[in-house]
Amino acid sequence: MNAWFGALLGGLFAAGIGVAVLGAPPRRMPTLTDRIAPYVAAPAGTPRPGTARESSSWPAVRAALHAASRRLDRLVGGAESVGRRLGGLGSGLGVEEFRLEQVIWGAVGLIGGGIGLGVLTLLHGGLDPVLAVGGSLIGGVAGVLGRDWWLTRQLRRREQAMLAEFPIIADLMALSVVAGESPVDALQRVCRLIRGELSLDLSRALAETRSGMPINQALTELAERSTLEPFSRFVKGFVVAIERGTPLAGVLRAQATDVRESAKRALLETGGQKELQMMLPVVFLILPVTVLFALYPGLLTLVSLAR
Repeated sequence: MNAWFGALLGGLFAAGIGVAVLGAPPRRMPTLTDRIAPYVAAPAGTPRPGTARESSSWPAVRAALHAASRRLDRLVGGAESVGRRLGGLGSGLGVEEFRLEQVIWGAVGLIGGGIGLGVLTLLHGGLDPVLAVGGSLIGGVAGVLGRDWWLTRQLRRREQAMLAEFPIIADLMALSVVAGESPVDALQRVCRLIRGELSLDLSRALAETRSGMPINQALTELAERSTLEPFSRFVKGFVVAIERGTPLAGVLRAQATDVRESAKRALLETGGQKELQMMLPVVFLILPVTVLFALYPGLLTLVSLAR
């Protein structure tokens, strides 16, 4: 116990020295505000910019976290896949911010795994530092991978919600175009009437058009960001119809029909998978118990007759 306490104190002391070294002026580059602060006249009693930051260790902590996130990105890789999923999720996070969150999740898993396994071994008779370190490493890796898994799960849920509302949006846009509205007006009407993931993406594209971007370019970028293939094809077909003057109503109806057919196929595939999953408890749990109940009285009779 004394050795473990000494190791803990040594680790805390080393962490404090690391934070102090990273926060020292040779390692901390001055910002633009810090450089121009001595030449800017401020009212009396007003603290100069950068004074609070110089007396705080947060810049050192942020620098250490960003350095760890860059190392994690080089170690794990897959920045393009992460950026694609973040774009499909519609999140404002970048790859660097996501790696920073992975570092935080890994640190939490590192501490939690070490403490949990250490307490568990302590309750069973003695503290084993090797198991505690192993639990810390496992917890850190699980935290890093868990953040990536959670991103994939969020994207899958969003894609399912988008697929559910996609045919309705296509039909509403077709009706609006048939009624004589322009493509932009049809998009605005759909965004006003429907609240969902697809309407949110379309609203962002319309906001970009109001800021001066052409509608074709905004929709093309939306199709490139989206990870949902039916929606990407739908938007690209919509852009091609606008550029070439193709009747939009027929294109939109055909796209909605294709989406419904793909949804039916996905439902049939999911039903087949669920059917196989339902057979597992029937074959390996219910059927053996039923056979056991049927044969148990006969076995008891045979045993009693043998005696």
